[in-house]
Amino acid sequence: MKLIPAIDLMEGNVVRLHQGESNSMKQYDSLSSPVDIARRWVEEGAELLHIIDLDAAFGRGDNMGVIREISSELGTPIQLGGGIRSEEKARDLLDTGIYRVIIGSMAVRNPEAVYRLLDEYDDNSVSVALDHRNGLLAIDGWRENTGTNLVDAITSFIEKGVKVFLVTSVEKDGTLKGPDVENLGLITKKDATIIAAGGVGSLADLQKLKNTGVSAAVIGKALYEGCFTLREAIESVEVTLC
Repeated sequence: MKLIPAIDLMEGNVVRLHQGESNSMKQYDSLSSPVDIARRWVEEGAELLHIIDLDAAFGRGDNMGVIREISSELGTPIQLGGGIRSEEKARDLLDTGIYRVIIGSMAVRNPEAVYRLLDEYDDNSVSVALDHRNGLLAIDGWRENTGTNLVDAITSFIEKGVKVFLVTSVEKDGTLKGPDVENLGLITKKDATIIAAGGVGSLADLQKLKNTGVSAAVIGKALYEGCFTLREAIESVEVTLC
């Protein structure tokens, strides 16, 4: 299982939210720039950075200047999400060096757009974000519940050729109270790359995720709150479980 550190950006700062609520913002880069924080994760072993542009997600600008700076300074692959609501924007990001785009609401509303992108780029270039509450998808920055079942949605996308999914438990996100292993356990036997996000608060949580069979896990608040270091996390999942 690969571990991917999260860098959520708002107004040029690294922040974390609780369950996606903008009024729960906590800033973490008062002493370090986003580039320095990204460099720290790379120095501790990150092979991929998970960046979410929260301003773009909420429709109030973007942080592309900072994202470009991280990319040019470090050269580490970036999977980027937040506010990617058109094929044109996705193409622009991929064509200018972003390793993978994360598409959420557009994928649910207009899945054909995702399929067209996959026809143009390789399978790893596009990740469909399936954010859910108790197994039911939520879109538009988690503000709209769709009533669509997580298992049904991922099955449909796989049948159309989607290979990579970012699965986030809204209720667990930012809580440090443990991942949603129950719903992840329903989908990890699918023929797909599942990246889990939400709820990790301890090294034991990472072992639980590894046991579900997910391909990777995004870690955010636990790193910023000092629950463990990224290096410790990587070492913990490299241990073979009995």
